[in-house]
Amino acid sequence: MAVTIRYNYSLLGHNTFGMNVRAARFISYGSVNELKEVLNMLCKERSMLHIGRGSNLLFTKDFEGTILHSEIRFTEIEAEEDETVFVRVGSGVIWDDFCDEMAKNNYYGVENLSYIPGEVGAAAVQNIGAYGVEACETIKEVATVERATGRERIFVKDECRYGYRDSIFKNELRGKYIVTAVLFRLSTKPAVHLDYGQLRDLRSSDTVPSAGAIRQAVIRIRQNKLPDPATLGNAGSFFKNPIVPVGKYNELAAHYAPVPHYMINEEQVKIPAAWLIEQCGWKGKKRGGAAVYGQQPLIIVNQHRAEPEDIIRLAAAIGRTVYDKFQIHLYPEVNYI
Repeated sequence: MAVTIRYNYSLLGHNTFGMNVRAARFISYGSVNELKEVLNMLCKERSMLHIGRGSNLLFTKDFEGTILHSEIRFTEIEAEEDETVFVRVGSGVIWDDFCDEMAKNNYYGVENLSYIPGEVGAAAVQNIGAYGVEACETIKEVATVERATGRERIFVKDECRYGYRDSIFKNELRGKYIVTAVLFRLSTKPAVHLDYGQLRDLRSSDTVPSAGAIRQAVIRIRQNKLPDPATLGNAGSFFKNPIVPVGKYNELAAHYAPVPHYMINEEQVKIPAAWLIEQCGWKGKKRGGAAVYGQQPLIIVNQHRAEPEDIIRLAAAIGRTVYDKFQIHLYPEVNYI
């Protein structure tokens, strides 16, 4: 495809919260060379933002600069070694389409991450995770272009500094590189993660479930718990699950047993933000056009033509209440733009 430039462009279809804001200029590109051309054209642009499907963004107002979007879409088997397959995927590929194709090929590794909205490039930046699996566990390298120079650079996994919902692209190199493709390392041998919630039901089978069976189970769980952004605007999990010292967890467990938790290591425990929020009575509560989703309190929804301020105020109120009750800070996964 050729570079496409649009002006005064509506971002309604590019953010899952459904905020009806506009970008002064919106540019899409379909190859690395086209991206380099665009960056050369925008060398003096002061305000520039690269987005995927906007599934982790809250636009607080119209964007007065230029928004870039990747249409680099390919999925290629690069190599097969023993029980491992290496798959290179363009940054503009819809994440769930990639998960679907891998499951159909019975390649294991990303099936637990099915039905997460977004694109492959953003998944590598955000290190998305669900049901006991994180994207970084399958990523071998990330191909990028440096914004300032247009130079291509490959980041191997260790250079990406992946952490819980985190990467170097969200910190030291924030805004400095644009992801163009991701190389995944998947398994042709069953390598399943079924220790999370309702996925344990699949362990009762006498045979190891296929990647497709796990994917379908994950989709059913997510459809039952999570609202469809197409009908009820949201950005999925609004807050990160806090990680606290073991001593803090023991203190909570003594007063609120049982407290759901996941041991990170001998010193740290992850506590579901949804549990903390529900304990504070926020489930189903509304503020303006925004609300805490009644079936999953970790999600804030655009229930009735919410303004960005409605969502911001509701999130802030939730954070204050949780801290007042538990002395635990909640940090948003969602980025305010």
